[in-house]
Amino acid sequence: MNALSLLKIALVVFGVVMLLIYPLSIVWPAGWAWHMGAPYESDYFMMIVGVYAVLGIFLILAARDPLANKSLIWFAAWSSLVHAGIMAQQSFGMTGGMNHMGHLMGDVPALLGVAVVLGGLLWSADKSAA
Repeated sequence: MNALSLLKIALVVFGVVMLLIYPLSIVWPAGWAWHMGAPYESDYFMMIVGVYAVLGIFLILAARDPLANKSLIWFAAWSSLVHAGIMAQQSFGMTGGMNHMGHLMGDVPALLGVAVVLGGLLWSADKSAA
């Protein structure tokens, strides 16, 4: 399997995962939610869920022709890397008496995975196409 084929699969997989952020926060709140209580009780969390759901849909659509959607894929990769870095640093802080260390095993590695896999596969596929 070549890098382009793997990139198409990764785009669909990560797109689906982004659509599942809300259910993941219910199943494992310590790894996916940054507040106590149900996910819908936090306005900021619901905004993040909305943004990631839209990104997930567009990543799935980008799987049809990844090289025509390079800027979207690079955005997903770089923003995931930045988001993971900020979240990793914030995991060591305590806010409102809540410990966020679970994120170092949940959404931080997931975001790093998105960044490395999408960035690496896009770079490889783009290099092969040139």
